[in-house]
Amino acid sequence: MSEYRKAKKRVNVTPGESVKILRELQELSQNELAELTSIPQSTISAIERDRVNLGVERAKVLARALRCHPAVLVFPGWDVASESAA
Repeated sequence: MSEYRKAKKRVNVTPGESVKILRELQELSQNELAELTSIPQSTISAIERDRVNLGVERAKVLARALRCHPAVLVFPGWDVASESAA
Protein backbone atom coordinates (compact mmCIF):
# COMPACT_ATOMS: atom_id res chain seq x y z
CA MET A 1 0.00 0.00 0.00
CA SER A 2 3.01 2.29 -0.27
CA GLU A 3 1.58 3.80 -3.47
CA TYR A 4 -1.19 5.52 -1.44
CA ARG A 5 -0.69 8.82 0.33
CA LYS A 6 -2.26 9.48 3.68
CA ALA A 7 -4.81 12.27 3.82
CA LYS A 8 -4.47 14.96 6.40
CA LYS A 9 -6.95 17.48 7.70
CA ARG A 10 -6.25 21.05 6.52
CA VAL A 11 -9.26 23.11 7.62
CA ASN A 12 -12.41 22.57 9.61
CA VAL A 13 -15.24 22.89 7.10
CA THR A 14 -18.49 20.97 7.33
CA PRO A 15 -20.12 19.41 4.26
CA GLY A 16 -22.86 22.05 4.50
CA GLU A 17 -20.32 24.85 4.57
CA SER A 18 -18.58 23.39 1.52
CA VAL A 19 -21.89 23.38 -0.40
CA LYS A 20 -22.50 27.01 0.55
CA ILE A 21 -18.95 28.10 -0.32
CA LEU A 22 -19.05 26.45 -3.76
CA ARG A 23 -22.55 27.77 -4.45
CA GLU A 24 -21.54 31.32 -3.56
CA LEU A 25 -18.29 31.11 -5.55
CA GLN A 26 -20.40 30.29 -8.60
CA GLU A 27 -22.76 33.15 -7.75
CA LEU A 28 -25.78 30.89 -7.47
CA SER A 29 -28.67 31.54 -5.13
CA GLN A 30 -30.21 28.67 -3.20
CA ASN A 31 -33.22 28.94 -5.50
CA GLU A 32 -31.04 28.67 -8.61
CA LEU A 33 -29.24 25.63 -7.19
CA ALA A 34 -32.60 24.11 -6.33
CA GLU A 35 -33.70 24.53 -9.96
CA LEU A 36 -30.50 22.92 -11.25
CA THR A 37 -30.74 19.95 -8.89
CA SER A 38 -34.47 19.44 -8.25
CA ILE A 39 -33.60 19.53 -4.54
CA PRO A 40 -36.01 21.86 -2.71
CA GLN A 41 -34.53 25.20 -1.66
CA SER A 42 -35.55 24.49 1.94
CA THR A 43 -33.48 21.28 1.86
CA ILE A 44 -30.48 23.11 0.41
CA SER A 45 -30.79 25.67 3.18
CA ALA A 46 -30.95 22.91 5.80
CA ILE A 47 -27.91 21.18 4.26
CA GLU A 48 -25.91 24.41 4.33
CA ARG A 49 -26.77 24.88 8.01
CA ASP A 50 -25.88 21.22 8.72
CA ARG A 51 -29.40 20.47 9.91
CA VAL A 52 -29.88 17.80 7.23
CA ASN A 53 -27.30 15.16 6.39
CA LEU A 54 -25.86 15.73 2.91
CA GLY A 55 -25.72 12.03 2.03
CA VAL A 56 -23.97 10.43 -0.92
CA GLU A 57 -26.84 10.67 -3.41
CA ARG A 58 -27.48 14.35 -2.72
CA ALA A 59 -23.72 14.97 -2.86
CA LYS A 60 -23.61 13.46 -6.36
CA VAL A 61 -26.48 15.64 -7.58
CA LEU A 62 -25.07 18.79 -6.00
CA ALA A 63 -21.55 18.04 -7.25
CA ARG A 64 -22.82 17.82 -10.84
CA ALA A 65 -24.50 21.22 -10.50
CA LEU A 66 -21.51 22.77 -8.71
CA ARG A 67 -19.02 21.19 -11.15
CA CYS A 68 -16.89 19.44 -8.57
CA HIS A 69 -16.20 15.91 -7.37
CA PRO A 70 -18.69 14.63 -4.75
CA ALA A 71 -15.79 13.97 -2.36
CA VAL A 72 -15.16 17.73 -2.23
CA LEU A 73 -18.59 18.07 -0.63
CA VAL A 74 -18.61 14.93 1.50
CA PHE A 75 -15.02 15.23 2.80
CA PRO A 76 -14.23 18.95 2.79
CA GLY A 77 -10.92 20.08 4.15
CA TRP A 78 -8.95 16.89 3.47
CA ASP A 79 -5.64 17.24 1.67
CA VAL A 80 -4.45 14.29 -0.37
CA ALA A 81 -1.99 16.33 -2.43
CA SER A 82 0.75 16.01 0.15
CA GLU A 83 1.62 13.20 2.48
CA SER A 84 0.96 13.66 6.17
CA ALA A 85 3.84 13.40 8.55
CA ALA A 86 4.18 9.95 10.03
